[in-house]
Amino acid sequence: MNYDAVLILSFGGPERRDEVIPFLENVLRGKNVPRERMLQVAEHYYHFAGRSPINGQNRALIAALRAELAARGPALPVYWGNRNWHPLLADTLRQMQADGVRRALAFATSAFGSYSGCRQYFEDIERARAEVGQDAPEVHKLRTFHNHPAFLEAAAAQLGLALDQVPAERRGAARIVFTAHSVPLSMAASSPYVAQLEEACAMVCKILGLPSWTLVYQSRSGPPTQPWLEPDINDHLRQLAAAGVTDVVAIPIGFLSDHMEVIYDLDTEAAALSRQLGLNFYRAPTVGSHPAFVSMLRELILERTEEAPRRALGVLGPGPDFCAADCCALPARPTRSAAAP
Repeated sequence: MNYDAVLILSFGGPERRDEVIPFLENVLRGKNVPRERMLQVAEHYYHFAGRSPINGQNRALIAALRAELAARGPALPVYWGNRNWHPLLADTLRQMQADGVRRALAFATSAFGSYSGCRQYFEDIERARAEVGQDAPEVHKLRTFHNHPAFLEAAAAQLGLALDQVPAERRGAARIVFTAHSVPLSMAASSPYVAQLEEACAMVCKILGLPSWTLVYQSRSGPPTQPWLEPDINDHLRQLAAAGVTDVVAIPIGFLSDHMEVIYDLDTEAAALSRQLGLNFYRAPTVGSHPAFVSMLRELILERTEEAPRRALGVLGPGPDFCAADCCALPARPTRSAAAP
C-alpha cells in the first residue's frame, strides 16, 4: 500500500506551569480519579517548572527519524500529533490534509500492547479524523514492537551504560530491576501487556548475559479499592534493602523516553528512598533516540511500504498490524458496590 507521510503519535505534555492543570484535565477526562490526586500529580510537574521532557524527547526522535529517512529512505515527511496536549492530533491531521497527505503511517510511542498503550491510539486516530471531517487523511498505526531485535538492542545498550557505573567489584551482585507503568489488573487481563514485558526483560538480559532480573511497576494512579499490577518499585526497594542488597540498577523498559513518570517517580522518589535505605541506585536511560531504535522505526515503516521481513525475538512473535476486535479492550468500570471494600 502506498503512504505519503509518517506520523509520530504520542501522549503529550505541558511545557509551562500554566499548562499543567489543563493538560492533566485532558488526561483524566472521563476517568474516576479524584481531583486531589490530580493536584498531587501537578506538583510533580511544578517540581520541573511545569515542563515535561516528553516533548523534547519527541522532537529529538523526529529529528533523528527524518535524518534516517533522508539518508536511507523511504522519503516520507514526518509529522507529530499528541493525545493530550499540543500539537494535538486533530490539528496535525488538518495540517497534513492541507499539505495534501492522503494516507499516513502512525508510530505510537508505546512498545507494549494494552488499552492505553495501543488500542486507545486507534481510537484517538478515528476521533481526530471524525473531527477533521471529510477527506481527513487515512492513518494506519504501526505494530507494537516489544521483541523487535533493534528495540532490544537499544534497551540492552542503555542498561549496559548503567551497569558500567557500578564499581566492578560489586557489579556481579547488583540487582537488575525493570520497571513499567502499572495498570489495573482488569486492563492487564485484556491485553498481552505483562507477557510482552516479561519477554522483553528476558531478551534484554539474554543479550547482556545477565542471569536474573525482576519486573516491577510504578506510577499507579487508581483508587486504592482497584487492584493494579504489583510489586511497586518502592516496595521492592525496601525488600532489597532488607535482604542486604547494596546496588540496584533500574531500567524503565516500559517507557520510551525520560518523561515525567521516569524523572519524578524514579529519579526523584525512588532515588530518594534508595538513599534513605542505604541502596546505591543506578537508572538506565530509556531508548529515546538511540540509533538502533531509530533504525527500528524505519524497519517498521518498510514492513508496510515494501513488505520487509517482520523481525522478532522470543516466542510471542511480531505484533499484528491490526488488533483483534477483543484485544486490549477497555475493561468495564466496576459498579460502586463492586468497588467497595
